[in-house]
Amino acid sequence: MPGSRDVKEPFPNFRPDSSCEGEHQEQRESGEFGRILAGKRLKQKISQVMPPTGTIFYNDVSDVGSVKRFPTSQSTGSALSELPLKMAEDGAEEREDSPSEEAIALERRVGLLSGVALIVGTMIGALCYAELGTMITKSGAEYSYMMDAFGPLPAFLFSWVSVLVLKPSMMAIICLSLGEYVTEPINIGCRPDTVSVKLVAALAIGVITYINCQSVKLATRIQNFFTAAKLLAIAIIVVGGSIKLTQGHTEHLETGFAGDGASFSDIATAFYSGLWAYDGWNNLNYVTEELKNPYVNLPLAIAIGIPLVTLCYVLVNISYITVMSSAELLASEAVAVTWAHRVLGGVSFIIPIAVALSSFGAGNGSCFAGGRLCYVAAREGHLVDILSYLHIRRHTPSPALIFNAVLAICMIIPGDIGSLIDFFSFTAWLFYGATFLALIVMRRTKPDLRRPYKVPIVIAYIVLFISVYLVVAPIAQDPQIEYLYASLFVLSGLLVYVPFVHYKMSLNVMGKVTIFFQLLLEVAPTKYVPD
Repeated sequence: MPGSRDVKEPFPNFRPDSSCEGEHQEQRESGEFGRILAGKRLKQKISQVMPPTGTIFYNDVSDVGSVKRFPTSQSTGSALSELPLKMAEDGAEEREDSPSEEAIALERRVGLLSGVALIVGTMIGALCYAELGTMITKSGAEYSYMMDAFGPLPAFLFSWVSVLVLKPSMMAIICLSLGEYVTEPINIGCRPDTVSVKLVAALAIGVITYINCQSVKLATRIQNFFTAAKLLAIAIIVVGGSIKLTQGHTEHLETGFAGDGASFSDIATAFYSGLWAYDGWNNLNYVTEELKNPYVNLPLAIAIGIPLVTLCYVLVNISYITVMSSAELLASEAVAVTWAHRVLGGVSFIIPIAVALSSFGAGNGSCFAGGRLCYVAAREGHLVDILSYLHIRRHTPSPALIFNAVLAICMIIPGDIGSLIDFFSFTAWLFYGATFLALIVMRRTKPDLRRPYKVPIVIAYIVLFISVYLVVAPIAQDPQIEYLYASLFVLSGLLVYVPFVHYKMSLNVMGKVTIFFQLLLEVAPTKYVPD
């Protein structure tokens, strides 16, 4: 949904390179593009943060000439106004808080360790994503893959659902969980007050978003730290459970996995909650443009993260079931806290603190990925232009991150984690299946694309079948109104796509809105240039 197509000139002192003056003069004389003349307030604000010879901003790619340091490439059909995107070289030491004369761009600040931490924080693995991520090195994960495989409409519908529902709801769920663990020690023996849980969750969302807006490097370092806290908590739980096992406490474990039968829809619904705990297998694919050496580090991060998370989760659940019965597990609002009271005694406070830190790290990873999806979709013209802008000094997608946070805070108001997970899982697996199908389709339609990593095609077919099962089985066996609402919400994206994306209609007010937020947030348009 593109915004205004008017031209912006926040840096009035800039003069294009002489080689492009003729082109600009012709465009000015033709009257095809009108300028928005900035007032004194605009000039003063921009002059404080950029050199007097700063880069001129345009809001139509066809009106972009050459910039003295980086010549622009030709438009590839994007409806956005953009500057050339120049990725920082590996190991760049430019200060993030200092003004830069270079084009505003995402920088490659995410190393292998940070990549593993992002996946470990909130993930389930898929080797298919390793192939897709090394074949298509744009950020945006499923959005970029569906755009290349199926075209703009499926990609838009994915961004419509993901930006407005999936990514914010995932962050809301994680931060609500954090709120429960933070308030649990205060309300020992009592159910945590829902208002305090939601306030803590909202505060966490605000802090996480602020960190991600300030610095990519700071966000990844915090992710590394909280991943270490997560692994420490897991180690304590695993060791404590192992000690109980060696003492002969096996009565709960012997019956912990027993069941009384289940239908196909029950199994699928159980998988929704179970697989949600692993979700995040694609988080690193959302930030491919910022990943150092993605052709090597992306498959390695997935290969390291998948076994590590799987092993940790299995051992932790064995420890839980060793100490607690199935009924106690289901009744507990914070399972790790209940486990800690029974095993650790006087030092049980360690576990809720560690789990809260773990949840904070998971929320950070979710925010990091969700903001990039919103940014990339806006850069392709599928969302309002302001969401595709980067901060002129920090090179972070501040508008997209803030937008994601506002939606997440709105979603914590109802606070029903169960319903959020059900809605999230149904729509998420619908698009996961479409992504696996995209891999299969591109094997046939684009066989010559470079594939540094190539997954056996049978794996793609298997996970596609699983995705179809997880989407269809609950509906076929036990239709519920929530699934209809989810489907209608996906299709409602057509009401926005047809007028605002396909026919490129725009609202006159969007030009003023874009300039207002551009000044308020100190952001500038960008453009993707492939490696």
